[in-house]
Amino acid sequence: MNSFSIAVPGRILFGRGEAAKAPGLIAAFGVRGIVVHGADAARAGWLMQGLRAAGCEALGIACAGEPVLAVLEQAVAQARAHRPDWIVALGGGAALDLGKAIAALVPAPGEAMDYLEVVGRGLPLEAAPLPFIALPSTAGTGAEVTKNAVIGVPAQGRKVSLRDDRMLARLAIVDPALTDDCPRAVTLASGLDAITQVIEPYISCKATPYTDAITRPVIGPGLAALVTLMAGEDAQARDTLAWTSVCGGMALANAGLGAVHGLAGVIGGQTGAAHGAICGVLLGPVLAMNRARTDGQARARIDEVCALISGVLGGAAADAPQVLADWARTAGLPGLAAQGLAPADHAQVAEASAASSSMKGNPVPLPPADLVTVLQAAR
Repeated sequence: MNSFSIAVPGRILFGRGEAAKAPGLIAAFGVRGIVVHGADAARAGWLMQGLRAAGCEALGIACAGEPVLAVLEQAVAQARAHRPDWIVALGGGAALDLGKAIAALVPAPGEAMDYLEVVGRGLPLEAAPLPFIALPSTAGTGAEVTKNAVIGVPAQGRKVSLRDDRMLARLAIVDPALTDDCPRAVTLASGLDAITQVIEPYISCKATPYTDAITRPVIGPGLAALVTLMAGEDAQARDTLAWTSVCGGMALANAGLGAVHGLAGVIGGQTGAAHGAICGVLLGPVLAMNRARTDGQARARIDEVCALISGVLGGAAADAPQVLADWARTAGLPGLAAQGLAPADHAQVAEASAASSSMKGNPVPLPPADLVTVLQAAR
């Protein structure tokens, strides 16, 4: 067995009611901080009030959509002026990524483009990030337990990462109650992202016994929970999907991802479509292509995943990629064309995606021609 290291957050609290502990736990990191929240500041009111009661001075920064470079630069300037001891993010993956990036860049002597991968200089962070505390309100990206922040760079038509092992949250408070009554479309898209992020690390060429142990047991239950939530609100399903998201985040931080995310980073940068929706519509076609191109142990892992999917959705295991794609469309997930990707752009997207960092985890290298076939199937 090859040697490996494990990157994990400082501390994870998981369970209903755990969010109530947040103000007191955050106050232990200092009295001045930043709270990154979604577009509706009122949804963070309970946290801001709790922090004031705990003696903290917190400045709120809104994240109205998936973070782009200009938004990040403005937020970092605001945060530096406030001189925070810590950064908290309450919200979906976009808010968590913005908070994580702010925590990394406030102490940094350089600017964002000095550290961004692919389109920037990709330099390592010279200074340790500020303590980052994550409170996810959706179950999808697993950003509460990952070591990177995804930032859109519209001028380059790309979404790229700011990455450092020290960007892992000092504290992740995962309270599934924060995800209750999440809108159906958001639940579907983010939930499919969570499923993707336990499947891709499991079939990754960089999988380890650790990532196997946390992904394999939740693939079937996570998908079943999402199916349940498409039929109606269910607290137990919310709990299961939240745990699936945590497992996926820890797994991708240690085993990487694959072609779904390799393509999604480029597509999201070009179209501005929601990350989870892109991943959800690509998952079935990518599974089918990987199954067709692999053999041996890699094929056995993919077949195992297909059997888990068919155990939830029905049908033969060999047909699972198509069954999953059909189920997602029936549940309301739009295809890539409806998400803004024109067929004329498929070849360019495939070429750009082939060089992405996520592709390094795919179980087999996929040339641009195969990626175009995937894009056509997800159209």
